[in-house]
Amino acid sequence: MAKVFRPSTRESSLLSKIESSKERARRKALMDLKECLEPLANSISMKLVEEGLIETTNKNTLEAQFVQLFEKLCYADDFDIDYMIAPYRLLVPNPHVVSIYTTAYMLDTLINHKDVVDIYGADEDIYHTIHKQVQKHLPH
Repeated sequence: MAKVFRPSTRESSLLSKIESSKERARRKALMDLKECLEPLANSISMKLVEEGLIETTNKNTLEAQFVQLFEKLCYADDFDIDYMIAPYRLLVPNPHVVSIYTTAYMLDTLINHKDVVDIYGADEDIYHTIHKQVQKHLPH
């Protein structure tokens, strides 16, 4: 006869607190994103071009694409965000929602943009480059 596992109230409470703190951090990051759309888009696009991870014919168009992405992300519902980042969820442990969403956008959508020549580097390199810029503008 199989043993039925029933978590104690203490374990349930702890798990609930962990999940709610993760969700609170995610909502805060998306709210704070509204404050720094353009500077963040500028720094990400410049760093990606400087490090040779993306080749583009027009850096201003690239920056505009990131601004549009961040505006969309600010008002996206949880399902849309989770759907976009699903293939990249295991890229790094405990990813930042803005960094992983931007990485997913770059690898899935931006690669087909008319002004983007090519995207170079491993997915992890792209994520870490984006995440460094996100941390400067959206500290935890």
